[in-house]
Amino acid sequence: MVNPLAGEVSVTIDGVPHVAKLTLGALAELEAQLQADTLIDLVERFEAGHYRGRDVLALLVAGLRGGGWRGSAADLLSADLAGGPVQAARVAAELLARAFTPPE
Repeated sequence: MVNPLAGEVSVTIDGVPHVAKLTLGALAELEAQLQADTLIDLVERFEAGHYRGRDVLALLVAGLRGGGWRGSAADLLSADLAGGPVQAARVAAELLARAFTPPE
């Protein structure tokens, strides 16, 4: 069970649910991997709908690793993500939103 107040999102890979969240370490890894000037640039890309497949993949990997998953981007390339690419993009956007939205 995920805790949205802790920034957690559920991702189902090959039929197995996983917890994903963007920890500080995961955010730093993500920023380095995407070579973004700032993570706000990435947030703005998602808000404007100008994100790329590599953005979605990098966010999923960073979030899954923040949730304790030990896989890599290569593992996700051949995995079956429930909901396909559309759900993957939704999860990526939700990870970003939960990471940068203070709890109410």
